[in-house]
Amino acid sequence: MGFSTALSGLNAASKDLQVTGNNIANANTTGFKESRAEFADVYASSLGGVSKTQAGAGVRVTEVAQQFNQGNIEFTSNTLDLSLNGNGFFTLGADSKASTPTAYTRNGAFQLDKEGFVVTDQGQHLMGYAPNGDLLSDGFSQGVFEPLKIDTAQGLPTATTKAVTTLNLDSRETAPLVTPLDITDPNSYNSMTSLTLFDSQGNTHIATTYLIKTGGNQWDSYLFLDGKGITPAPVPAPNTLVGAATVVATGNPDPTPIEFDSSGKILFYDVAGKTSKEIGTIDLSQIDPNLIVDDLNFTMDYFGSTQFSSLFSINDLQQDGLPAGNLTGISINDNGAVLANYSNGASKSIGQVAVARFANNQGLAKMGNTNWMESASSGAAIYGVAGTNNFGSISSASLESSNVDLSAQLVHLIIAQQTYQANAQTITTEKTIMQTILNA
Repeated sequence: MGFSTALSGLNAASKDLQVTGNNIANANTTGFKESRAEFADVYASSLGGVSKTQAGAGVRVTEVAQQFNQGNIEFTSNTLDLSLNGNGFFTLGADSKASTPTAYTRNGAFQLDKEGFVVTDQGQHLMGYAPNGDLLSDGFSQGVFEPLKIDTAQGLPTATTKAVTTLNLDSRETAPLVTPLDITDPNSYNSMTSLTLFDSQGNTHIATTYLIKTGGNQWDSYLFLDGKGITPAPVPAPNTLVGAATVVATGNPDPTPIEFDSSGKILFYDVAGKTSKEIGTIDLSQIDPNLIVDDLNFTMDYFGSTQFSSLFSINDLQQDGLPAGNLTGISINDNGAVLANYSNGASKSIGQVAVARFANNQGLAKMGNTNWMESASSGAAIYGVAGTNNFGSISSASLESSNVDLSAQLVHLIIAQQTYQANAQTITTEKTIMQTILNA
């Protein structure tokens, strides 16, 4: 019996040494979680239970339990390096057609493959939630998994739908002596301003407004697009769409009146009580016959414009159109939302990193490559979004280091070695006793 007891101690100590050695070997493995060998004593069973004088039959290894405490966060220069600070795991799919996660990891060292998918160095695909639209505010379809893919195509152009111009018109100005308006003669107008607009293909068009004072607080504005006059469509009846604007090939378009109150604040632009006006659909082929694009339809807004006794000034010029753009990079926020950023200033929602947690992390089945899989002991995966519902937050350009405390492991290595040697000494002593008995 003494030999078997000591042999069980040797086996247990050997397992402890293996576990400790594995921890030390993975001290620099990203996302690695250290393990510890757990033991239980062994007694021979009988109908009467364990006798109070029974010495015991040795020891056995009950579990090699991984410890899921947080590792240190180290910052990198790669946006696709991700770390989870808190509870949860990144979810991985087997290939680009995966519709559900099959593995889980804390190792966030991701990269792009040749098709633009976000993958591990083993080729597994990072899973995410599908976006509901191009904007972050459109949200994501949680529960609809798909491998995250970075769209390297050009950012689509966006046609201008709204132009905002905030001006100060000098109240000291008088009506021009030269009439009618001649855009080539500065003496025929008081002020002018220009703004670049974009059509559905991202082509640029210069919208120029000429301003002429007609009375004490009244002005007329004349709109030209690429040098051709634009007469805005008539004000539509309630609950009806605006009609078509008129492109004036030569000469001047019809003006739009602007009026200010006695304190210099704008009262209206064309319609009393409104500072904006729908210009109407503009057939751009009438401006450039070579253009085959959607009609341009935008609103001019002079909200905030003033008529003070100071020089003409342009305080704000904005429009919401965009030209085509190239991908300049990606960004990932704390909730795992992935945005593609383009050179035209646009951004596009790509997806949201899916994370999972389990009722019992230690019950997860080890797969190697710092991956785990669901098991009966771990419980079913609970999916969600980083930073919510007991999930940790995601940090981009950072990695979670191994949680191995190297100093503690080296100390434990000495203890495990002593345990092994002591059990070996038990066998030597037992052998000596047996030899003495046999020689008696």
